[in-house]
Amino acid sequence: MMGAMSTRRSPLATAVLALVCESPMHAYRMQQLIKERHQDDVVNVAQRNSVYQTIERLVRDGLLAIRETTREENRPERTVYEATETGRETLKQWMRTMLSTPAREFPEFPAALAFLPVLRPEEALAALRQRIAALEARLSALDTEMADNLSFVPRLFLVESEYQRAQVATELEFARGLADDLSEGRLTWDFQI
Repeated sequence: MMGAMSTRRSPLATAVLALVCESPMHAYRMQQLIKERHQDDVVNVAQRNSVYQTIERLVRDGLLAIRETTREENRPERTVYEATETGRETLKQWMRTMLSTPAREFPEFPAALAFLPVLRPEEALAALRQRIAALEARLSALDTEMADNLSFVPRLFLVESEYQRAQVATELEFARGLADDLSEGRLTWDFQI
């Protein structure tokens, strides 16, 4: 058992711990809840195997424990997990750190901006216009989702959507400004990397 201090924090590990702190559950239920709550926008559960690998790591590190293994008729065996006391304390520490300390992340968009001269200005403009359309669609979807959910879901459970909306709106404003600068010739280059 490695212990809480050496367990690697990740959004998925945080989600798994938070869910089993709510109530003991099996891996498939965790994945279902993440999707039902639209938390798959902030936690990658596209690969079911990653949920199982995360659970294995948390059990190995003593943050989760097996509560029981059951088998219902004609169903596969299901292992139900619960948080250990160390797991609960680790989750609280992770949350304090994640909320208080900006993480150094490496998203693709700023990396693409750093190497803009790989493309010709007109290619960059075309790509930015595609991004703008995608961001507009995402912003509209977030607005609809939030308006629909606010009628029956407390705001506490929508703050990550509020954050995502703010990020998308800011990126959209930036992308529109950059596209305008490219189309008006205020930003240009005559070389390619």
